[in-house]
Amino acid sequence: MATLDRIDMGLRSLHLLEGQRMAQRLFAHVIGAQVIQPGRGEEEVDNRIALIAREVFGVRAGRVGRRFARAGADTVVGGRWPERVVGAQDLVVLDFESLLAPYETGFARTVAIGDDLVRRRLVRDAAAVATGARNALRADDSLTGRELHAEVRRQAAEAGRSLGTPHCGRLTGTAPAPYEEAARPELFIGPDNGLPLRRTLEEGWRAHWILQVHLVDERHGHTAVHTELLDLV
Repeated sequence: MATLDRIDMGLRSLHLLEGQRMAQRLFAHVIGAQVIQPGRGEEEVDNRIALIAREVFGVRAGRVGRRFARAGADTVVGGRWPERVVGAQDLVVLDFESLLAPYETGFARTVAIGDDLVRRRLVRDAAAVATGARNALRADDSLTGRELHAEVRRQAAEAGRSLGTPHCGRLTGTAPAPYEEAARPELFIGPDNGLPLRRTLEEGWRAHWILQVHLVDERHGHTAVHTELLDLV
């Protein structure tokens, strides 16, 4: 591999990491400013997040049909309509994927509003499963998408949870359309991807992955989401 190729790969990794760090800082600003409050609608929270992104990073945030904040029943998918209002005891997903589109990465966290211990535990479980997934990949360079998906599902089951989506992550870059999971399973961390996650793609780039943990508390009907870079953090 030519030196220029190695430099390009290094720059791409730094680019992905910069997007992750920006999202982490934005999340900290949003929490510190107490943007998520009971009684506020998703649109108001969205607008406040966009304002912070512009003031702190000079970024004009575009949502392109997706909300930054999704409350209650919107926590898994959530488009823009109808708008929900944050409840006094609620789960709110902050999803910065559309903001991070130029960085080809994704970031989402779930915030528990109020003092409900069931919801708070679900948020902690989602973070713990994400940590377990990263540790599994660090421990085995040959780990396949199928194997990591099985490990995430196992850890979720140990916590008494199920997975809310058929996969638990995707290749960085432009988000593939949902129908592509069946046609191109190698793009996803899912049960049909038998290829090693740590591999070189046909284009010559090293594969980097976005981990997407969607945990469901079926007993109480709650969902928590935890999304971040898998292999560079």
